[in-house]
Amino acid sequence: MIVGILKEIKAEENRVCMSPGGVEFMRQHGHQILVEKNAGKTSGFGNVTYKKAGAEIVDSPRDIFKRAKMIMRVKEPQPFEFELIRKGQIYFSYLHLAVSEDLTRALIKRKAVCIAYETIQKADGSLPLLTPMSEVAGPMAIQQGAKYLEMAQGGHGVLLGGVPGVDPATVVIIGGGAVGINAAKMASGLGAKVYILDIDLDRLRYLSDVMPGHCVTLMSSPAAIRDVLPKADVVVGGVLVPGSKTPTLVTRQMLKTMKKGSVLVDVSIDQGGCFETSRETTHADPIYKIDGIVHYAVSNMPGALPRTSTLALNNATLPYAVEIANKGWKKAMQENPEIKRGANVVSGHVTYKGVADTFGFEQVNIDKLV
Repeated sequence: MIVGILKEIKAEENRVCMSPGGVEFMRQHGHQILVEKNAGKTSGFGNVTYKKAGAEIVDSPRDIFKRAKMIMRVKEPQPFEFELIRKGQIYFSYLHLAVSEDLTRALIKRKAVCIAYETIQKADGSLPLLTPMSEVAGPMAIQQGAKYLEMAQGGHGVLLGGVPGVDPATVVIIGGGAVGINAAKMASGLGAKVYILDIDLDRLRYLSDVMPGHCVTLMSSPAAIRDVLPKADVVVGGVLVPGSKTPTLVTRQMLKTMKKGSVLVDVSIDQGGCFETSRETTHADPIYKIDGIVHYAVSNMPGALPRTSTLALNNATLPYAVEIANKGWKKAMQENPEIKRGANVVSGHVTYKGVADTFGFEQVNIDKLV
């Protein structure tokens, strides 16, 4: 199969979806790899390195769309690229369709096979292609929270870990999944007081076992969130409903109970955000204030750490990319239910329930199309 690796064009997105090592592995399986010129530059991988791994360097993304059977990229296609996507072409990337009706409609119109990294799911419910980025975004959320607590950055001037004789900051983490536990590890390691909330009692039991004593687990509810917000210096939103829009868990009314200069970090923003006052920001302009509360809502947080993020993502995506390329999308979905769960829009039909429900589209069972 001819597989095309596109350069990222979303603002401040520095990752690349496949490393030279990944290219070499795909070549060993007999696939031809087209890499857009300078696609890996910001991740530390030059064109020469890709060529040595067996890739063909292509100047124009238009040529890659024209030649490749499967397109791979970290992020979703941008509006000016919609017309380049061919009928039956596989587009394999993070898509986050539940927050973009325009993108969903465009992919329906192009009749492509759109497989989303974020909805590939194992039988135990885990999300193997989201986990590595959550392992980056969780600690990064604490780093950003600590930075924006500085008064020069708009915060109220609290050191996250405190000092001897002075209380540390309080960090509230909503969601005990991959983002939440990695954020909690970082915050606890720095010495902050940590509350981590989740609605899954078994998950809370696990977190209670593995986290240090100064990390307190709480069953999440509107009342519990209202109770801890006034104590918080940093709040991390790490809630995910796979493939669907994230529920609003912190309302604007709740902001009035918080300390002025405290920080909200909404890691869930790429699925709509879990704070009512969240709006997507960028690495170039990452924060804004509402009611005296600093909001950080960058939708591609791991893009700021491209070397780490690219390698971590490549480790997770490569086995699925190889399987799709080896077998074709239909056979891959027939034989691997994890890949089948990744199907979001296929041949002009919405196949993922969360996306269909969000916009009121008819859902077509993917089994009817494979």
